[in-house]
Amino acid sequence: MSVSVLVAKPASPAEAGQTVSHAPLKHGNPAVVGLAGFGLSTLLLQFHNVGWVDIGPVVWLGLIFGGVAQMIAGLQEMKAGNNFGYSAFTSYGCFWISLCLILIGNKTGLFTVSETDIGWYLVAWTLYTAIMTIGAMRISRVLGLIFITLLTGFVLLDLAHFADHIFTVIAGYELMVCAGLALYGMAHAVFLDVFGRDVLPMGKPFLR
Repeated sequence: MSVSVLVAKPASPAEAGQTVSHAPLKHGNPAVVGLAGFGLSTLLLQFHNVGWVDIGPVVWLGLIFGGVAQMIAGLQEMKAGNNFGYSAFTSYGCFWISLCLILIGNKTGLFTVSETDIGWYLVAWTLYTAIMTIGAMRISRVLGLIFITLLTGFVLLDLAHFADHIFTVIAGYELMVCAGLALYGMAHAVFLDVFGRDVLPMGKPFLR
């Protein structure tokens, strides 16, 4: 005879008729990855646009962090019911993946794309960004500024491909500001969780 059958087991809360209370499961904020992926990839691309680094690091960081990681963040925003974050992170993740594949295609001779083609590609993303900018201005001041500077950067890059290449350098410096704002937004979300208070405020929205 085993010892276990001689020892009375304590009744579980369910068996004793007690209500079992479970603490709500805490989920991470997908924006901390989405904004970091967007901010760092954008920043490195601008380092290239102003002539500080070659295109190689931009392609690989853009594919993995700006592309894949940002898309995953967007899909997590979908689960959270955040349509703005879902659209923004997923779409700009696709932007980074497609842009890097365009650069790889041009380098390898597979489906080469002309400078004019890239210009129209950027025009399409300018239109999308214009729509998202209106929504961002309704959420917070910092998010509004991220999209205002992003929209301005896209317009400058459009001009660089259809008018004068000097606009590429101008866009490079302007979009560094955009990247910095995105990293600020990421830091806001991280610090809010770590400190339990709003260390880096996002400000009131431009549109009410």
